[in-house]
Amino acid sequence: MWLINTETLKLELITNPRKASYAILSHTWEDDEVSFQKFSDLASARSMRGFAKIEKTCALAKYKYQLQYAWVDTCCIDKTSSAELSEAINSIYRWYQAAAVCFVYLSDMIPDTVKTKQSGAWIWRDFRGTPRLLKERKWLTRDVEFYDAEWEFMGTKDSLLEPLSEITGIEPTFLKHEDMAYCLLGIFEINMPMLYGEGNKAFLRLQEEICKQTNDLSLFAWTTQVGHASSLFDKYRGIFAMHPCEFAGFQGIERLSGGGTFQGELAVTNKENLQATTGSIC
Repeated sequence: MWLINTETLKLELITNPRKASYAILSHTWEDDEVSFQKFSDLASARSMRGFAKIEKTCALAKYKYQLQYAWVDTCCIDKTSSAELSEAINSIYRWYQAAAVCFVYLSDMIPDTVKTKQSGAWIWRDFRGTPRLLKERKWLTRDVEFYDAEWEFMGTKDSLLEPLSEITGIEPTFLKHEDMAYCLLGIFEINMPMLYGEGNKAFLRLQEEICKQTNDLSLFAWTTQVGHASSLFDKYRGIFAMHPCEFAGFQGIERLSGGGTFQGELAVTNKENLQATTGSIC
């Protein structure tokens, strides 16, 4: 994992960084961002528009939290390496979870409009991280701080929980189809190749991988939603859901205390055929 030394502003490769030893930035990608390669030349990088938020993140980490390191996705991932990029995407959930603090920079949030403005752009920047943690408070970075376009402190995850929870009720149409599956990789601790262009098949592949790792039958607790069938023949569906929204009707599902658990094994064969070995409910 590449981290920025907040003292020297140099990248350092840290194999196993200590938990809560670095700050992390959540932001919107804009023009003139500083890449991994460009960051090596600080003199040149300082002239780029994206350098200011990197420098501010490091300053907050160093002076407010006394942290030696910070992580910013624009310059801390070598995106020319497919292997490193894939590793980063699969590790992003864990990296957010291990950070000491997450600074959320809202570049389109003009001062004095915090209470009413529901900006859409910043929310989709990091569907794997910041927006979800506003609803799922029990995971990802413990401390989250929000800053407006002028880096004025707006509040924390806890102090802004009510309005921000409202904002995160987002229609999924703004994401690429594949991202709706890829943003869940870290949550389910799944590693699988990302194939942009495969559309809804990405979510099917994700469920297949989950099926290989668990015998939890709640994976099949979904119901058809109009517009998410695999073909014109809506009545013919496979064993897996086509979209996360098809699980919405079962969000409160829980295992009954003292209830049974399926002890058999599940296996997915070609064309989404599901085989279950003889098992017991105990």
